Amino acid sequence: MSEILYRDYSLKESTRAFIRLNQFVKPTAIQQQVIPLAVKGKDIIGISATGTGKTHAFLIPIMERVDPNKDCVQAVITVPTRELAIQLYERSKLMQEADSKLRVRLISGGREKSKMNESLKVQPHIVIGTPGRIRDLFLNEQTLLLQNVDILVVDEADMTLEFGFLEDIDVVASRMSKDLQMMSFSATIPEELKPFLKKYMTQPTVVNVAKDEQFQPQIEHVLVPCRPLDYAHKVLELLPTFHPYVCLIFANTRKEAAQMAQLMRDSGYGVIELHGDLTPRERTRSMKQLMQLDRSYVVATDIAARGIDIDGVSHVISMGFPKETEYYIHRSGRTGRSGKSGVCYALYQDQDEPLIKALQKHGIEFHHRQLKQGKWVDLNEKNAKRMKKEDPMAAEIGKIVNRRKQKVKPGYKIKRRQEVEKLRRKAKRAMIQKDIQRQKKERAKARQIEKRGDRS
Repeated sequence: MSEILYRDYSLKESTRAFIRLNQFVKPTAIQQQVIPLAVKGKDIIGISATGTGKTHAFLIPIMERVDPNKDCVQAVITVPTRELAIQLYERSKLMQEADSKLRVRLISGGREKSKMNESLKVQPHIVIGTPGRIRDLFLNEQTLLLQNVDILVVDEADMTLEFGFLEDIDVVASRMSKDLQMMSFSATIPEELKPFLKKYMTQPTVVNVAKDEQFQPQIEHVLVPCRPLDYAHKVLELLPTFHPYVCLIFANTRKEAAQMAQLMRDSGYGVIELHGDLTPRERTRSMKQLMQLDRSYVVATDIAARGIDIDGVSHVISMGFPKETEYYIHRSGRTGRSGKSGVCYALYQDQDEPLIKALQKHGIEFHHRQLKQGKWVDLNEKNAKRMKKEDPMAAEIGKIVNRRKQKVKPGYKIKRRQEVEKLRRKAKRAMIQKDIQRQKKERAKARQIEKRGDRS
């Protein structure tokens, strides 16, 4: 079977210009299957991960079908977060470059509503935005006119459902054209999503490229014990050991992400931050930096980074494990794509052990390693367990338990148990004192970081 190239498609000149501007030659697996159907107006359920080329699987058919000579909104693309909306809008700018008559508008939170209303005095042909703000401008402000829309794309549909935005899309879609073509794209199709898709789709074609070998991650998972350092300072210890194209660092909370980014800046690293505590202006700036890839390090939370396509991630660092196995898989899966290999360093502490075991049951093979004097040392399973569970009093207790039992006196077992308990209490007191000192140091460092932030 001959190879399919973009030049083989029968498309109008402006669509071909858009493809040329993107420097595309050969469509990806999902593009090969979706584009011919979408151009014909078919309803489509696309199942694919970030990085498989799904964005242009719907942008190219929209470019082909929208008529710039009609002064009305003809296509709407919804995404669940501002960051995703910004990223998608930045990619759509080449559509306007390919056809100067085409108008594309970004409609999302974090932007002045008055300015958006003003810009809508001339209706766009294509709208890209978040469900809540689109609903607001359509139904409440009545400045965005969507009643003639005949193409609706729900991108990252599973995340849209998870974040509770499906109702907004339902209300908007019910007031669009009766001949509405709907395309839905997501990594999975949860059961709760199916009634919504059934309501608006007519005999949809399911395109599943989630298992396309071309996009299967090739990842080495490295377990790195954190003790005696905290996650942030362990990250600083790791960074000099490799030179990434892009290193994506995941924190479990917004606060941890902000502190990690500041600590890296203080250490001379250029960092892009991506988390919910950023101002709208900061979020926009971070997304532009991501599009331009002018930093090698990105510090993010799971929610902020979900669905965002960051090109060329060679390394991932997980600052501890998230609560759900699914989130770790999302984190590590950002690297090792398109036939390239990647490394995910998973920093762990004792409390992470249950989730590590759960991931191992899912088939993830971890390699235990530790940094010693700037060099990696492999830890076998026995050594790794010892590092996590080593009892500081083990040697002393061993002497008591294994003592020669010559001239055994009545009650020796009770006496031996009392001696062991005494040693354990001593070890516990020492451990508590050590933890108190550690917390004092962490608080002092946090205060120093806050002072630096106030001065900057």
